[in-house]
Amino acid sequence: MRLRLLLLLAACWGRGALCGSPPGPAAHSLRGSWWLGNGNGSVVLRGEVPGCVHTALLRQGLIQDPYYRFNDLAYRWISLDNWTYSRTFKAPFDISKWQKVNLVFEGVDTVAQILINNVTVGRTDNMFNRYSFDITSVIKEVNFIEVRFLSAISYAAEQSRSHRAYSVPPQCPPPVQKGECHVNFIRKEQCSFSWDWGPSFPTQGVWKDVRIEAYNLCHLIYFTLTPSYVKSAQQWSLEIESVFDVVSSKPVVGLVTVNIPKLQTQQTYTTELPPGEGRIVLLVNINKSATVQTWWPSGHGNQTGYDMTTTFNMGARYKIEKFSKAYFRTVELVEEPIPGSRGLSFYFRINGLPIFIKGSNWIPADSFQDRVSSDMLKLILQSTVDANMNALRVWGGGVYEQDEFYDICDELGIMIWQDFMFACALYPTDQNYLESVRAEVTHQVKRLKSHPCIILWSGNNENEAAVAGNWFSIPHAEMKVYFKDYVTLYVKNIREIVLAEDKSRPYITSSPTNGKESVKEGWLSQNPYDTHYGDTHFYDYFSDCWNWTVYPKTRFASEYGFQSWPSFSTLEKVSSTEDWSYTSHFSLHRQHHAAGNDQMLHQAGLHFKLPQNTDPLKRFKDTIYLTQVMQAQCIKAETEFYRRSRSEITNGEGHTMGSLYWQLNDIWQAPSWASLEYGGKWKMLHYFAQHFFAPLLPVGYEDDGVLHIYGVSDLHSDCELTLQVRVHQWSSMEPVCTLAKEGVTLKAGSAAPIYKEPVNDLLKRCGNCTRQSCVVTFYLMGKGDLHSPGNSHFLSSLKDAVGLEKAQLSATISQQGDLYTFVLQTTAITPFVWLDVGNIPGRFNDNGFLMTEKRKVVVFYPWEPIRIEELEKSLSLTSLMDIY
Repeated sequence: MRLRLLLLLAACWGRGALCGSPPGPAAHSLRGSWWLGNGNGSVVLRGEVPGCVHTALLRQGLIQDPYYRFNDLAYRWISLDNWTYSRTFKAPFDISKWQKVNLVFEGVDTVAQILINNVTVGRTDNMFNRYSFDITSVIKEVNFIEVRFLSAISYAAEQSRSHRAYSVPPQCPPPVQKGECHVNFIRKEQCSFSWDWGPSFPTQGVWKDVRIEAYNLCHLIYFTLTPSYVKSAQQWSLEIESVFDVVSSKPVVGLVTVNIPKLQTQQTYTTELPPGEGRIVLLVNINKSATVQTWWPSGHGNQTGYDMTTTFNMGARYKIEKFSKAYFRTVELVEEPIPGSRGLSFYFRINGLPIFIKGSNWIPADSFQDRVSSDMLKLILQSTVDANMNALRVWGGGVYEQDEFYDICDELGIMIWQDFMFACALYPTDQNYLESVRAEVTHQVKRLKSHPCIILWSGNNENEAAVAGNWFSIPHAEMKVYFKDYVTLYVKNIREIVLAEDKSRPYITSSPTNGKESVKEGWLSQNPYDTHYGDTHFYDYFSDCWNWTVYPKTRFASEYGFQSWPSFSTLEKVSSTEDWSYTSHFSLHRQHHAAGNDQMLHQAGLHFKLPQNTDPLKRFKDTIYLTQVMQAQCIKAETEFYRRSRSEITNGEGHTMGSLYWQLNDIWQAPSWASLEYGGKWKMLHYFAQHFFAPLLPVGYEDDGVLHIYGVSDLHSDCELTLQVRVHQWSSMEPVCTLAKEGVTLKAGSAAPIYKEPVNDLLKRCGNCTRQSCVVTFYLMGKGDLHSPGNSHFLSSLKDAVGLEKAQLSATISQQGDLYTFVLQTTAITPFVWLDVGNIPGRFNDNGFLMTEKRKVVVFYPWEPIRIEELEKSLSLTSLMDIY
């Protein structure tokens, strides 16, 4: 929620008495240029705050791009050193006029000692906490501030060593990740010590704003809004919580006025704040005569918000005005019995409507958070809704994202499943660690809970599964202490705080989890992957991904995926010519998932011929293309299985109500599960997602030789449709037969079978067709503009296809205002047509498609102004037959 703070002070309380008129409560940012030096003083440079050591060294030209080739290993020395940030600053106000002066850090990464004028004013040990240090007694007219960092690697190792009672695994990441050890002992971005898709760059720096705050009487620290709807009264209300630091020695009495003009709601309250930390909780009933427009996820309605002003008149003409946006929506996580199935449902109701969750998993957009700009967030999040997604899971091994991330999600209607930052590990539960975590969770919930986009808090990523499945091979007799630690951390601490701070949205302890069943089993279920409860994570790189029977018919698929390589233009920026081969040292180094490169070729080889070109660079580019084809097809097959399972129970399984594939974005240029490359370029998977997440979709699959087509609808009303099915020979542009099935009724928010026919009967009816020589395409049409994207079903592996010809593909580009139109022409049916314009930023409206007509128009949306000549020069066209 975007909040602006206007502080007006006509007079103030001096120390116990009314005083003259200072220039208002003061906030002075210390962002900007600081001095930065390493432990022995051999490296001294200027560095920006917010920022980190790596980006400072890069900007000063002292290191290369950390992502270039093998620099993640070459630059380990940076993270192993202890760095100090320092600067002088003048007090921006007359310090004698203020009762309290604080030094506030919104984020310190991570372990540091803070000194002002050589006096230690505080220490930090948690990247995710907000720190406020009282510097009233040490601040002068001219001041010297130091932030002395300790290497995160050294700190984590020392914390692990000092935890002598028992080990807390894992000690180190797998060698293939080339990472650092004991990350579970430091409250820092867990993937900064490496992950199976990312490098090890354990940063040091002041990663968020730092400022001086001065005030008298009282100061507003947190301001949150929580909507609720009372069904019996048919009325919306808004709980407003304000947390103050009261420096007055006496209680502060005041008036608070809340005004929401568009809802004809204005109310005034009398309040009293005791000295110390004071909290005001107000319940504002919205005028019943006003029509409240609710906030809806993308694809289901508008994201209406209401401008609201809250005015605090806190004695002696001390006035604070808070301008904010109020949103109204309800969220329920529904876990209840399902007829015909053991177990419980697991789905979300938003504003009373069951919503199928469609989306992906978000990881940090860069190893260096100061490089994650507002423009980058807007681009990636806009690409999310452009692919018909309505949700993202902010994964628990990264960071609680910056305010702007959640602001944009509010505006775009992207629901957020918010993990707390614990992932794939066991964690200590000593008193100091728990106190740090409690402060972190309290701060993050207060910071984020006003955002309507957040629909769920989740305690961790995969840690219930890690304990239940004994990932770390702990002897059975020793497991009890780890069960206890798990409950202590995620239930007795994190859950307790979440329930106290935010009663407006659900909390689950882990993902995957069995939800209420896990609770029943003492918070640790025997099998957190049980398809009859909660959510599941599923990965299988060896089975045939076109075979839908390998996928779990789960209640909710919150992780699943396949790897691919990013495009050559993305890799080219961080590599040199000797790296441009699938088996090069660089290609092996960049792959952080054991056997990942081989697994991609195995999966691709099940259905496609592998590239054999004698030119090594051409073969590398062809292999990159084929991994993207494979990934897109695999995740299409799996997602379509989940979407068509939403309305049915088969052998006790089904009612799938969510599909979040792993993963949306990349942290660097490397092979990964992402659908968006580092920098935002769309892989083929992302274009496919636009189709397989469409609000109206026909899904085809085979079962025992019978072709079934389901209609899937996320629409809010029933619709009458016509299903059109075409069969094409690979060798001909003209369909060999067409079937139109009219009067297909599809209920709102459902998936239902709409067509079935034995494949042999279909082939006989069409004539001149075999499984190898023909392909089936289909789409749905309704009234007006209502239609689905086209879809297809391959009757055989494409490596066995008969009649596929190498087409002559051409494109003519023309400019239409800010957009560019590509008119494509082909001489033959062409699978997986791929348009690539290299490093030109932008996206197409469609790509990676099966071209069954001689002519197709594709639109390019540039993200920056470009010339048509640049597009023509950069364009390459590839299709499946071009790599054979």
